[in-house]
Formats: sequence, C-alpha cells, structure tokens
Amino acid sequence: MDRDTILKALAHPVRRDMLSWLREPEKHFAGQAHPLSMGVCASQFERCGLSQSTVSTHLSTLVSAGLLKQRKVGQWVFYSRDEEAIDAFRASLTDL
Repeated sequence: MDRDTILKALAHPVRRDMLSWLREPEKHFAGQAHPLSMGVCASQFERCGLSQSTVSTHLSTLVSAGLLKQRKVGQWVFYSRDEEAIDAFRASLTDL
C-alpha cells in the first residue's frame, strides 16, 4: 500500500463521492440492470455529471491507488470497493 498515492486519490471530491456511493450500492445504483454483486458498471457513475472519459479517469485513479477492484465482464467493467485495502489504509493513519 502506498499511502501517498491513496491520499492523492482521495484529494478529489468526486473520487470520495464514488467511494461513498460504492459503500451502499443498493441505495445509489438500484437501477443497474446487472446484479450489484458483480460490482457497479462504469456507466452508472455518469450520475456525477461528468463525461465518460473523466469518469473513467477517476475510476482508474481509485483502482491504481488500490481502493477499488475492477472486473471486466464482456464489454462492461464493474467496480467495487476493496474493503481490505481501505481498512489497511485507515489503520496506517494511526502511525502519523
């Protein structure tokens, strides 16, 4: 885990929103056609009002930081929180 990379990823409010929405996908992505157990389809994040390319960049940043898991199924990409990595990051903050 690279704490600096995670902190940089969390510096943007849209990325924090994405993580927050993924904490309760049933509440925020109930209209998704695929089961939420697969994760949330990238197209669902366009709800934040940004272009598809900008959304993809934000999701990629969160994946690179290790906060999200990415799963490709056919033409779709699904995202879910990596709770183990998030918990490890939280625990590392006590070292400050």
